[in-house]
Amino acid sequence: MIDPTGVPSAGADGPRLAARPARLDGLVVGLVANPKKNAEPFLDAVGELLAAEHGTADVVRTRKTSITDPIPPDTLDELVQRCDVVLIGVGDCGSCSAAAVADGIAFEAAGVPAAVICSDAFRVSADAMARLQGSPGYPYVTTPHPVAPLDAGGVRERARLALPELVGLLTEAPVPAVAR
Repeated sequence: MIDPTGVPSAGADGPRLAARPARLDGLVVGLVANPKKNAEPFLDAVGELLAAEHGTADVVRTRKTSITDPIPPDTLDELVQRCDVVLIGVGDCGSCSAAAVADGIAFEAAGVPAAVICSDAFRVSADAMARLQGSPGYPYVTTPHPVAPLDAGGVRERARLALPELVGLLTEAPVPAVAR
C-alpha cells in the first residue's frame, strides 16, 4: 500500500541507479514475477528473447506470493548474489505496479540494475511509489493495459515490443523522465 502521508527522504532529487553493464551477453538475468495472470509468461518470453538476441547466459526465476508486499529480504539477497541484472513485473494493477517499483529500487540500492514493467494504466501508482521511496523519476517500461487477459501469442508480442526499452534500461544509465 502507498501511505498518502509519506514523503520522500530529504534531498532526493532523482533515482539512484546501479552501474549498468555495457552489454548483456554472458550475464545472468533474474526474473521476479508477481502472482498476477500472465506475469510469469511475460517475463519468461523476455528471458527467452534476451538469450536469443543478446546472448544472456542464464535465467534465475522467482515468483512473489503477494502483489502488494515487497520482495522478501532473503529472496532479494539470493538474487543479488546470483544475478547480474533483474527484470520485475508485470505491474498490471495499482498495488502490483507500486510494489514492482519498490522492488526495482531495492535491487538498484543493492547494486543490481533492474528493469520494472508496468501496464500504462498504472503510471500514477508507479510514480507515486518512486517518490515515496526517495527515487522520483525512477525509470520503468510500460506496456499497454491490460496484460492479464492476453493469450500466449499476445503475451509474447508484448514481450517482443518491450524488449528494446528493457535492454536500454538494463545496459545504459537511463535518463529519468521529467513528467510521464
